[in-house]
Amino acid sequence: MPADRVRLQKAMAQAGVASRRGSEALIREGRVTVNGSIVTEQGVLVNPSVDRIAVDGKPIDRPEPLTYYAVFKPVGYLSSAGDPHGGALVVDLVPAVPRVFPVGRLDLDSEGLMLLTNDGQLAQRLTHPRYEQEKEYRVLIEGELSAAQRATLARGVSLPDKLRPARLQVEQLPAGWRWRGEPVPPGCQWIGITLREGHKREIRVALDMLGIAVRRLVRLRIASLRLGTLESGQCRPLTAAEIAALRAAVGLANITEQDTRG
Repeated sequence: MPADRVRLQKAMAQAGVASRRGSEALIREGRVTVNGSIVTEQGVLVNPSVDRIAVDGKPIDRPEPLTYYAVFKPVGYLSSAGDPHGGALVVDLVPAVPRVFPVGRLDLDSEGLMLLTNDGQLAQRLTHPRYEQEKEYRVLIEGELSAAQRATLARGVSLPDKLRPARLQVEQLPAGWRWRGEPVPPGCQWIGITLREGHKREIRVALDMLGIAVRRLVRLRIASLRLGTLESGQCRPLTAAEIAALRAAVGLANITEQDTRG
């Protein structure tokens, strides 16, 4: 397939008309034109930067360049693109144009690395359990995690809303380990946890089932992408090398420089 040509339904999805499946339905219904001609066949190739694509006679927006931001989500921010109650949103921490979306989520009370992008292919593969992309955390707990509890987490904890047991890979950090030099509260310790698939509040629920209370939860890594030196509330564009590494990790081809914006 020529590098500047994509399937019509993909171009429509990238322009925000509908999902790819929804775009296919619009094409079947005869509601889509390319350069003035109605198209009902799936898979027609177009150049979104040149061809005039319209739905119900209204031209679609030109697709935005693929854009990627690493964000340090603070506690109290929602991992979503909107909130009817007017809560603080992680998307508010990045430039408004082009529009990007959170990849996965962090609980309201959790913090750390999030990826925001308009690269739908990458987002889907990073979040789908089939691709088993690692996510690494530092967790401040009350008390100490015993060897028996670590073994239980590794074997798998049956969560109420999850069919398969949740398996958490636990790393015992050096005694007295601190998060960026901050004092450790009395009676608490930091542990490392790595997941290959994440469900809503999985770490908190699994530890709670073992009688371990979580005081703080920080995500450090998503696949090959690391939080680095970002401070709470800050964002930065990904480098070309970081984008290539993420796409390679999930089996996607690299993209050309003109397709991206940093």
